[in-house]
Amino acid sequence: MIRQPRGRSGASVDEENPYWISFSDIMSGLLVIFILASLVLILQLMDKRDRVDSAIKELQQAETAKAQILTEIQQELKKHKINVEIIDNKSVLRIPDEELTFRPDKYDIPSSGDAYKRAALIGKVLYAAVTKGERQKYLDTVFIEGHTDSQRSRVFKEMGNWGLSTFRAIAVWKFWNKQLGHTANLATITNHAGKPLFSVSGYAAQRRLIEPEITKSDLQENRRIDIRFTVKRPKISDYKNAIGQ
Repeated sequence: MIRQPRGRSGASVDEENPYWISFSDIMSGLLVIFILASLVLILQLMDKRDRVDSAIKELQQAETAKAQILTEIQQELKKHKINVEIIDNKSVLRIPDEELTFRPDKYDIPSSGDAYKRAALIGKVLYAAVTKGERQKYLDTVFIEGHTDSQRSRVFKEMGNWGLSTFRAIAVWKFWNKQLGHTANLATITNHAGKPLFSVSGYAAQRRLIEPEITKSDLQENRRIDIRFTVKRPKISDYKNAIGQ
């Protein structure tokens, strides 16, 4: 009798199905790749979140420093019975006309008297508040803004109230630098980029507080000097880098 060869009943499933080995290896490899890709994505998201959080924190610090500057100026001047207002979401320090008392069609600050003393003290307090703790590094620009009422200037015939408001802002700026001298000169203060911090501008009667102007009090209310603080803000490219665009 011829014996038939015995079947390989003891052979493993893998030996009988060699393709199953390759499929298992592929699935294992794909799982490893998926896990690694997930880890990379998580790390990228964490990095983006950290950069966004850092940008937000820096902006919050700048806004806080700005608010502290304005609040300290107002509180210090109040001790000397000089009334100034903080407006526009703690961005502007308003100096009413009664504190500087510009004469009609004049832009120079009186050379003596109470107005002279008040103007000098405002500049001194401004310098101290801005430079305290190097707060200027959080700022971009501080604008000294001149504002007039709607009555046409008889002196600045060509430039009109535009010229009068601008010259008043310049006069305040020059007065402060002259009175404060070299030890507390506003012109020496630089912003976060190392550029001069202060600038001047005039708005004529374009930003009146009261319209229409009926009384003398209305006219005086519109005549003022505003000191506007702007903070350092990230560039558009910084925002895009933060979110990975």
